[in-house]
Amino acid sequence: MSPLKRKILIVTVIAAAIMELIDTSIVNVALNYMSGNLGATLEDISWVITSYAIANVIIIPITSFLTSKLGRRKYYIGSIVLFTICSFMCGQASNIWELVFFRFMQGIGGGALLSVSQVVVFEQFSKAKQGVAAALFGVGVFIGPTIGPTLGGYITENYSWPWIFYINIPIGIAVAISCYFLLTEPTVKQKTGGIDWTGIILLAVGIGCLQTILERGETDDWFAATYIIWLTVITVVSLVSFVIWELRIDHPVVNLRVLKSKTLSIAAVLTFVAGLGILTSIYLTPVVAQRLLGLTPSQTGMLLLPGAILALFALVVSGKLLQSGVSPLIIITAGFLFFIYFNYRMSGISLDTSASEITMALLFRGLGLSLLTVPLTALAVSSLDAKDIPQGAALNNMMRQLGGSFGISIVNTYLARRTASHRTDLISNITLYNPAFTERIRNYTEYFQRRGIGLFDAKIKALKVIDTVVVKQSALLSYKDAYFLVGIFFAITLPLLLLVVGRGKRKGGNVIVSDH
Repeated sequence: MSPLKRKILIVTVIAAAIMELIDTSIVNVALNYMSGNLGATLEDISWVITSYAIANVIIIPITSFLTSKLGRRKYYIGSIVLFTICSFMCGQASNIWELVFFRFMQGIGGGALLSVSQVVVFEQFSKAKQGVAAALFGVGVFIGPTIGPTLGGYITENYSWPWIFYINIPIGIAVAISCYFLLTEPTVKQKTGGIDWTGIILLAVGIGCLQTILERGETDDWFAATYIIWLTVITVVSLVSFVIWELRIDHPVVNLRVLKSKTLSIAAVLTFVAGLGILTSIYLTPVVAQRLLGLTPSQTGMLLLPGAILALFALVVSGKLLQSGVSPLIIITAGFLFFIYFNYRMSGISLDTSASEITMALLFRGLGLSLLTVPLTALAVSSLDAKDIPQGAALNNMMRQLGGSFGISIVNTYLARRTASHRTDLISNITLYNPAFTERIRNYTEYFQRRGIGLFDAKIKALKVIDTVVVKQSALLSYKDAYFLVGIFFAITLPLLLLVVGRGKRKGGNVIVSDH
């Protein structure tokens, strides 16, 4: 393949990965519009997000198997076509459950656009330049979820919500055509036996139930709901059976034996935490900016933009540093420390925090995640044989997706608990024996009286103002706690880096990561 065709292929598959990742978050800001348009409750409309996530997590681990069984070219192009058609059908949906169905099918098609794209990018570079490959692919991993809410907000405000799906159509067509002419089969093919239907069913049931628990648990008060208890039992039984089954058969749908690589195993844990950080930060920050600081969706998008631009440069730089022989230990450690500092700064915000302060904090987030994305992506497959790289990449990508799902679930539960706790603490200070409270009530009452409102009604309005302040302060304190919690996750995971990298050996200017 000529250098020009190689570059076009790289751009093509990265664009496909970005498109898939954008769709994980682009609908978040449009849920209210969808709810009103389709006549659905907010609880029902949340399945638009859940169904896509469930499909993604089910399909990603078995992409390596499907690639070998169907042929990479057919499977990848077929997935693009499925994703594109379902994107159109999502925009055409006339009721909520029709939309949920096509979102699930869109997620099935999108699974290949992440894992297979990563493998294709890595194949275009020599072993010595895998850091550059990781940096290029890292652009999609980082930028996709980051710009999703901003892009979705702009489209929803200026056009209508179906267009958040229609924009995939021209991209999907272009990617399919490009891959038809440029994408080839891998040079090293993985041997497969018969179709492991038992493994596929166990994985689909286990991951599907787990993802449903994570997405719906907080809404339905976790184990207070009978169906959550049953789903938990089914999840445990299915996933334990899946692991036992896959380790016993000769041609498993997911080759768990690649996890014998210590480098891949620990890199997967670190990738899980990185995924948790990516999605929780992009989930929390827009909410804080709009609901607490009063920023518009457009202003919120501008908050995220500088960090995203900086991250692009940092991704390339980190790839170059790896290529020049800088130890991954240094780069990954720096990434973790930057992200810890971001969460520390966000845990100290107040209602008077300016947009520029949030933007500055987000710069550290961008630096941190970009410095994690490149070495972790390369690290996950660095010790694998060529035939095992597709499976290793798929498992690593699944861990990123699961990390994000776990993170959102943990944060939502924690926010609910901390909001209730902070509200109780604040209300305990609302008493006639508190001079500050009585003074504030008096001032508010006088304020409303000066506007022609009677004494009784003025006092009622004053109390409502106090309640609004309590609600807002409770929310602020709980969001601060959530940022701090995410920072703790990164801090307690940091020592694992020593086990992953060890003492990186240098050979020919490149770091060789040992499994021993």
